[in-house]
Amino acid sequence: MTFLNYILMTPPAGAGQPQGNPMFTFLMIGGMILVFWLFMIRPQAKKAKEQKAFIDNLQKGNKIVTIAGIHATINKVNEDGTLQIEVSPGSYLKIEKSAISQEWSAAVNKVATT
Repeated sequence: MTFLNYILMTPPAGAGQPQGNPMFTFLMIGGMILVFWLFMIRPQAKKAKEQKAFIDNLQKGNKIVTIAGIHATINKVNEDGTLQIEVSPGSYLKIEKSAISQEWSAAVNKVATT
């Protein structure tokens, strides 16, 4: 056995490698895919579904926070996917619905109700 084979933990040339069960390999790959789905894909899809429901339920008078950190109140919900928000009395902005932060808006509304 050469030093390189020892370092790489490979058998010396000419030595036959034992054949493993291919079913074990498929089960391991399947297990990795399952773990990946459980911890990465499923939570992200759930969060996206909650965000969509939050955006669809926005109404006039709701207090919101945009992803840029602007605190405002919804003045008008437009049919083209935009909102007219009132930042300060008499000061209005038109923004996309997708620019609303669900987490920050929920935190602002939680503080306001308690």
